[in-house]
Amino acid sequence: MHPLIAHIGHFPVYSYGFLLAVAILTSSYLLARDAARIGIARDVIYDLVFWVVISGICGARLFYVGLNLEFFMAQPLEILMLQKGGLAWQGSFAGGLAGTIIFTRKHGLALWPLLDTAAPYIALGHAIGRIGCLLNGCCYGKAAAWGLYFPVWEERLIPTQLFMSLAQLFIFFLLRLFQRREGFQGRVFVLYLLFSSIERFGIEFFRADHELYFGLSIFQYVCVSIFFIALAIYARLKNKY
Repeated sequence: MHPLIAHIGHFPVYSYGFLLAVAILTSSYLLARDAARIGIARDVIYDLVFWVVISGICGARLFYVGLNLEFFMAQPLEILMLQKGGLAWQGSFAGGLAGTIIFTRKHGLALWPLLDTAAPYIALGHAIGRIGCLLNGCCYGKAAAWGLYFPVWEERLIPTQLFMSLAQLFIFFLLRLFQRREGFQGRVFVLYLLFSSIERFGIEFFRADHELYFGLSIFQYVCVSIFFIALAIYARLKNKY
């Protein structure tokens, strides 16, 4: 694995931070390209992405810090070291969604068409970001003879990061297919929530970096909650439209 890609002068370039930047830039560009179909200018999308990235990163970091509070209490400066990893998808989703809702209300934009347009690119960004996790060595799986060797852990581990990346890439293509079909507003975004919560719930059984509570990780409980909330929203939107 390669947590550190290179140095630019005295500035270190970490693989996790680099891939996170690539994910954001790629998804932003594609979303801005498609936003014209729902009457939103590129500049508005780039403004939206800026605030969503800020709120999403804050939410992701706060959630991760909360789960590892003892470590960060002992080393508080590590809270700022985002380039080393430590962003939770669930927190990122909550923060990013909150930022999106606030932005759309402030600018008078329709929420559901925007979320439907963005959903595939959220999955694509997630897929790219997980490669950063693989190179960084975080979000690792259980020990397995057939796994990849992680020098940072000096052990062969199940490459759950790679599996999550491939799963999100599959979700990206699946959501793009649903975008081409007629359906009610909000359907594509809610399907993203359903597919992603199922994916993460299943992958968690192969992870080795989380404590279990009654046989499941905290992330699995959150995924179950997201899944059933998404089902309820799906039913309500379908009946509404």
